[in-house]
Amino acid sequence: MPTVLFVCTANICRSPAAAALFADWVRRQGLPGEWRVRSAGTWAEAGAPASTYSREVLAAQGLDLGEHQSRRVDGNLVAEADVVLCMTRSQCEALRAEFPRLADRIVPFSSVAGYNYDVADPYGGPRRGYEEMVAELRDLVERAGPRLAARLGPANLRAG
Repeated sequence: MPTVLFVCTANICRSPAAAALFADWVRRQGLPGEWRVRSAGTWAEAGAPASTYSREVLAAQGLDLGEHQSRRVDGNLVAEADVVLCMTRSQCEALRAEFPRLADRIVPFSSVAGYNYDVADPYGGPRRGYEEMVAELRDLVERAGPRLAARLGPANLRAG
């Protein structure tokens, strides 16, 4: 089963939104098999809900983050993932340093979409920042989705 892990800092804004948007994209594409789409944070406090604005902005698009509970990224999550998509390049660097054996699967999310930039964290800002974040993540999902589907399709998954 293809497994995608989205990572941000606190796992309450960017990564849960990206995971929800990507899971929705997978569903809309009718991709074969089950896909496991997860999120975590480099400095997450376990059990926090998604931020209010993230929940509201995604709810307006028909996606529900109401059950989300933050979690800190750990070796098991990284090992189970076929790809780890970080919101920033510094998060990638930190995870590659912490999990050097798994470094080849840790990449900036924007790079899979053909870009090379950090997705800004709207935490603590106005609702407009969250709306912009979700629009940006939706664009990244639409651009990166086909590449991820091709890379993680059944014929390309790593063994075991």
